[in-house]
Amino acid sequence: MEKYSLEPYKEEKETHDFRKEEAYIRAKKRVDNIIGFYWHLAVYVVVNIFLILLIALNSQNGFFNFGTYATAFFWGIGLAFHFLGVFGPNFFFGKNWEKKKIEEYMEKERQNWE
Repeated sequence: MEKYSLEPYKEEKETHDFRKEEAYIRAKKRVDNIIGFYWHLAVYVVVNIFLILLIALNSQNGFFNFGTYATAFFWGIGLAFHFLGVFGPNFFFGKNWEKKKIEEYMEKERQNWE
């Protein structure tokens, strides 16, 4: 009776498990980055509402001064870069946006021909 080795199958299974684990780690990191961005956004809103009210109510210029909004403005720039870092520049249009738009316009043209 001839014995067969299961080593090649075992190695294939380990590779598959490794890829699955690697994919999980990447997905977990992405979710953590998204959660981190939303926490950053929440802190930005709360702190800046507090600061704007504090500065505006305790200054002579009130709400009509750039200094009142300076922190929110510059922090907002940083928040925008954090957004781009987490969601990427393709967030608004997506990877296939151009292709979908071309197909949409071509379909409208086809309807005009008929």
